[in-house]
Amino acid sequence: MRIKLLAAAAALSLTACAGETAQTTPNPVRDGGAVTPEQASDPYYQSAAVAVSDRAGDAFVPQAKNVIIFIGDGMGISTITAARIYAGQQRGADGESYKLAMETLPHMALSRTYSHDYQVADSASTATAMVSGIKTRSRTLGLRSGVAVGDCASQQGQGTDTLFELAERSGLATGIISTARITHATPAATYAETAHRDWENDTSFGAENSACVDIARQLVEWPEGDGFEVAMGGGRRQFMTDETFDPEYDGRTGVRADEKDLIVAWTAKSDDHKVVFTGAEFSAVDFDSDARVLGLFEPSHMQYELDRADDPGAEPSIADLTRAAITRLSREENGYVLMIEGGRIDHAHHGVNAARALADTDAFDQAVAAALEMTNGEDTLIIVTADHSHTMTIAGYPRRNNPILGLVEYETGDVAKGNDGLPYTTLGYANGSGACRPGADGEPCARADLSEVDTTEKDFKQQALVPMFSETHAGEDVAIFASGPGSELVRGVMDQNEIFHVMGFASGLVERPTE
Repeated sequence: MRIKLLAAAAALSLTACAGETAQTTPNPVRDGGAVTPEQASDPYYQSAAVAVSDRAGDAFVPQAKNVIIFIGDGMGISTITAARIYAGQQRGADGESYKLAMETLPHMALSRTYSHDYQVADSASTATAMVSGIKTRSRTLGLRSGVAVGDCASQQGQGTDTLFELAERSGLATGIISTARITHATPAATYAETAHRDWENDTSFGAENSACVDIARQLVEWPEGDGFEVAMGGGRRQFMTDETFDPEYDGRTGVRADEKDLIVAWTAKSDDHKVVFTGAEFSAVDFDSDARVLGLFEPSHMQYELDRADDPGAEPSIADLTRAAITRLSREENGYVLMIEGGRIDHAHHGVNAARALADTDAFDQAVAAALEMTNGEDTLIIVTADHSHTMTIAGYPRRNNPILGLVEYETGDVAKGNDGLPYTTLGYANGSGACRPGADGEPCARADLSEVDTTEKDFKQQALVPMFSETHAGEDVAIFASGPGSELVRGVMDQNEIFHVMGFASGLVERPTE
């Protein structure tokens, strides 16, 4: 009954305001209309749906023809702040007052990123939250919290319908872009259901789980609608057999042992299905055509932006990929849903390598700028957020305009020093490989003297507190920025799985709760 009342209220609202441009944007027409996803009985889904629906109010009308979600993997608040300063300083501007493209979006909120079983979550559970509207177990993809991690049999009855699957069923175009492997946790959440995020190829799980289908196969065999129009990132070894040589690197092969060449399987789908491996092949594709492009630019993850810049023709930038994807998806008159992930921000942070993390955040933000330039704010909802944070901090009273990657200097020009008499950098980590370790005989370690070290060099690793082989994620809230129709639903402090409902309600793909 409430849905009928909402439709009537929407019709009255549009009639009353027919002379106002902001109210005359046509309601998106979806094949079959809004639907109730498979996971709608999940308590996490229900609480998030009610929260967003209440925020929308009875007069809310779906007006988003297109939805683009940008996910900066590991892009916590401290990363955004440091990247803002970095980007400004790289352009010869005042870094502190510089504004990133994502910061120009008119609506924002904080996102609570905990998973069903962890205070500090991983990328699989957080990506699942954003594209399926639930919270689930860390290390699992596309499944509800009743699944047991690493147990294929437990997947039964725990499935979900992602926003991308709902979009395909309603005749929309879909695409995924990532600088990580396209089978990695965040992009894989759009299409895969698996009890372990590491099951990217057929050799990644044991015989006891052989009934499950690996993530790469799930991408190529994805049964929804007519499939992805574009899927571009790294990770081609997951699609190639162990007897197939890599097209760029001598002596390397794929890793599949099942003799399924998934690249051949993709191109066999139709004459329009194409696979590209290099920047030159990417540039040769006419994206303003019916081409359906699987781009696999590296055996594993794509290059960091600072390394790509040494040979810019070898791989497209994330902004290049974004422009291509929007060009291709915009050909669909019903609209599209697109995910764009800056996946290597996270990897640089794990390596306590702030230079690469900030450069990749800057490149990610340039992709946001490209999307804003290419789309219409009246029909395209754009959301920019992160899956989780990292332990990087910004500290030490550095003077205004101090290099963000440099040693802390006071306004007097003096280099700041700790109680140990040694200088330190503005950026540091709570844990990671940059921490000192006791000697073999147990003698205490001393913090390294950075006085003669170029801490702005791209390979420099920031110092850390707790020694670990890999720095960890952090658990504080992350930012959500939004613009376009439905973006007003992004406000306050939100559970991360509410993002799905914002996108679903704004696009008319997901039915609002009747109570």
